[in-house]
Amino acid sequence: MAETKVSLPAKLINGGVAGLVGVTCVFPIDLAKTRLQNQQGIQVYKGMLDCLAKTIRTDGYFGCYRGAAVNLTLVTPEKAIKLAANDIFRQKLSKDGHLPLWGEVLAGSGAGTCQVIVTTPMEMLKIQLQDAGRLAAQRSVPTPAQAAAPGPAPSLVAPPPAPPAPPQRPSATSITVELLKTRGLAGLYRGAGATLMRDVPFSMIYFPLFANLNALGREKSGGVQARAPFWQSFIAGCTAGSVAAVAVTPLDVIKTRLQTLQKGEGEDTYKGIVDCTQRILRREGPSAFLKGATCRALVIAPLFGIAQGVYFLGVGETVLGLLG
Repeated sequence: MAETKVSLPAKLINGGVAGLVGVTCVFPIDLAKTRLQNQQGIQVYKGMLDCLAKTIRTDGYFGCYRGAAVNLTLVTPEKAIKLAANDIFRQKLSKDGHLPLWGEVLAGSGAGTCQVIVTTPMEMLKIQLQDAGRLAAQRSVPTPAQAAAPGPAPSLVAPPPAPPAPPQRPSATSITVELLKTRGLAGLYRGAGATLMRDVPFSMIYFPLFANLNALGREKSGGVQARAPFWQSFIAGCTAGSVAAVAVTPLDVIKTRLQTLQKGEGEDTYKGIVDCTQRILRREGPSAFLKGATCRALVIAPLFGIAQGVYFLGVGETVLGLLG
């Protein structure tokens, strides 16, 4: 069966649907990744499962979806820009229907660069909402000095002081208004350089790796390559996504730290990418750059597997057919 060309509008619909379904499925793991990457001093969570269990215990099941609304709102334009840019770059760089490896890498780089327009503010808002629960949990964990200090003598007359009210959790709207008011539009694009530094290498690895894995064992007939079976596209998407995600995890850690506005007790603030890299190395060692690597692989692999499922089923083509 020959591989049929998919129109750009259909690709955009497929990308949007895949993003919405994928985010809904894997967002709790992404929340655990953000919280684990931001841990510096007090270790609130021992790992991904411990983080999810404690989140459900304190905030309920839907606490694992803190910040998901931002992703669900912006994931469709993000995927649309990424897929459209990659498609355009691949067409421009192709010669006689053939795209060399350097062209695949360059097209992926261009797609990663273009998507930063949406990715940066989306990640900026999402991280604040995801990390709010970690900061709240950290306040309830005593530091070693507090644990060793003797408590106040109980009073026989005065009632015990009431526990302090928990701080109000921020919303995406309040964070956006505050950033625009205090820092202007640049506030929403804090960490744009680090986002670019992560997304460009990711796309440079993912797109060529997926294209080559998806083409394995398929011969061209009359210049047209046979369509890959679903299982091959699914495995190729999961594998390429996992490899690319783990490869750029150190850059994702730096990006997450730079974009986190509220810091916990004894946690570092950073002046930029170089300062962040040096401080993490000095205080936490090289292993800190792999925090959340497992979570990232578990998030990205299903995302791209689901994307291949949406493409294989032809959701975009079906929608366009109904509208036409």
